[in-house]
Amino acid sequence: MKKFAIGFVFVSLLIAGVLSYFASGDPDGLDKTVEDTGIAEHAQEHPFSGSTFADYALGGDDKFTGLAGVLGVVVVLGLSFGLFWVLRKKSDA
Repeated sequence: MKKFAIGFVFVSLLIAGVLSYFASGDPDGLDKTVEDTGIAEHAQEHPFSGSTFADYALGGDDKFTGLAGVLGVVVVLGLSFGLFWVLRKKSDA
């Protein structure tokens, strides 16, 4: 189980840190549909659009997409493992 967890963390960080640079910058299906139908004309800025991790980059700079991904993975894994640790079923030992 420990080897699996270490492997999972390694692969997650590898995907977030390296493969994220190869992701397409073209709009996904939902964004394309919103643009084609004219719904995008009524869109408003999201309240967190100026936040640190907006647009999957640190401070809006595309050079830091991988770093933003790695930090996102670390935060999510940390919160997940912390939550699992708090909610774990304690043995009667």
